[in-house]
Amino acid sequence: MSIFQSLSISGSALTANRLKLDVVSSNIANANTTRGQMVDGEWVPYRRKMVEVTANQNSSFDNYLEKELSGIQVNKIVEDTSPFQAVYDPANPDSNEQGYVMMPNVDVTKEMVDLMAASRAYEANVTAFNAGKSMLVKALEIGR
Repeated sequence: MSIFQSLSISGSALTANRLKLDVVSSNIANANTTRGQMVDGEWVPYRRKMVEVTANQNSSFDNYLEKELSGIQVNKIVEDTSPFQAVYDPANPDSNEQGYVMMPNVDVTKEMVDLMAASRAYEANVTAFNAGKSMLVKALEIGR
């Protein structure tokens, strides 16, 4: 195991959690966006996005044998396929003939929970990174 591997693992988790924070922030900012994108000539509401994260896949045969840890990576950002919410608002310019407006499938409460979880995970990885860094500094001091 490399001396810097713990820093690399924490660094990959920091990157993934920062992206999660960005995606959740985008979801919250677009919670009322009724014109997200144009599909087949019609405006479709913003669709909630989520981050898929998995363990890093090392192709080295040695890594499979040793079960070496290597951090995490973001696979992709996927869209939530849950249905949009219909809200009755006939005065809205985006309402249909029945007076309903299709609202994004973003639940702000759920997004706030995801935001807190990603924030806490980020803080935990900063703490782990700093602990590893201080251990490396102490190891170098012992060698003097």
